[in-house]
Amino acid sequence: MIKKHFYSWQDIETMCTSIIKQMYADNFKPDYIVGLTRGGNIPATIISNMLDIPCEAMKVSFRNDDRVDKDHWLSAFAMEKKILIVDDINDSGATFKWIWNDWELENIVHGVKFATLTENLASEFENVSYHVHEVNKAEEDVWLVYPWENIGDYDVRN
Repeated sequence: MIKKHFYSWQDIETMCTSIIKQMYADNFKPDYIVGLTRGGNIPATIISNMLDIPCEAMKVSFRNDDRVDKDHWLSAFAMEKKILIVDDINDSGATFKWIWNDWELENIVHGVKFATLTENLASEFENVSYHVHEVNKAEEDVWLVYPWENIGDYDVRN
């Protein structure tokens, strides 16, 4: 049976506050915060509200499909802006790696930093600037359950 780790709403608030403290220590204040749908939208919004910084959403999904939706708002980001990309977990690293490679082509990665609530130490992406909780799924497989996922029955077909 797979081990599960449940986060509470208080955990999420504490983790977002910790990310902000790490940003202060790093002297990094983004011009925009970008939450990755689905898991990154809520922590991005919380961080955005705490810092009073505009927040956008971006869809990059390699788990359920291969859709990427960035072009409608990427042009709004000037090349010199600082951007914080937020997700709930840097799991395999595929999402962050895709963004890094794509934005490197756009010549905007110099102002981009990544934040995640949970960092999988076995991830292939190593450029996460801010994280709070660490797991190593190569050593112990664990299913992380964030409070926005812990609602109702997962299989509504039955």
